[in-house]
Amino acid sequence: MATTLMTFVRRNVGPGLAAGALAGILVACGGGNGNGGGSPSSAPEQGGKQGTTQVDVKLVDFKMELSERTLKAGTYTFAVKNDGHHDHAMEIAGSGTEHKTRTLAPGESANLTVSLKDGSKYQVYCPVDGHKDLGMKTELTVGGTASTGSGTNTTDGNGY
Repeated sequence: MATTLMTFVRRNVGPGLAAGALAGILVACGGGNGNGGGSPSSAPEQGGKQGTTQVDVKLVDFKMELSERTLKAGTYTFAVKNDGHHDHAMEIAGSGTEHKTRTLAPGESANLTVSLKDGSKYQVYCPVDGHKDLGMKTELTVGGTASTGSGTNTTDGNGY
């Protein structure tokens, strides 16, 4: 009788308890967007203001990837997504302007619309907790012909 009970526990109860514990851990560690809920963040809005061009920006630990780095003068919407494991943000500074997104938790997105001037260079970086010094920085050049790429790694960073 004891052997039959032990066999039953090993075959049926043990895996069920392990699966339940794993599910509990996944729920406890799961995403969330800082508002107490577990609902996913929405994707970046497409287009932004009328007459703007979108530049996709992917923030990872600790580098930035921009879909374009050489731009024509004009208004751009930067669709920024934090694909890293740490909080990040994006800031653009140069030619008398400075704009930044709010701090984004992992998985969150934000749009930043900025007018860029011809013949200018802009620093683009993460202003969070010294991330710029860890490699989360790049430069935008405005003027000439706009170029698109398959994503531009700015640095190797000190990523994980």
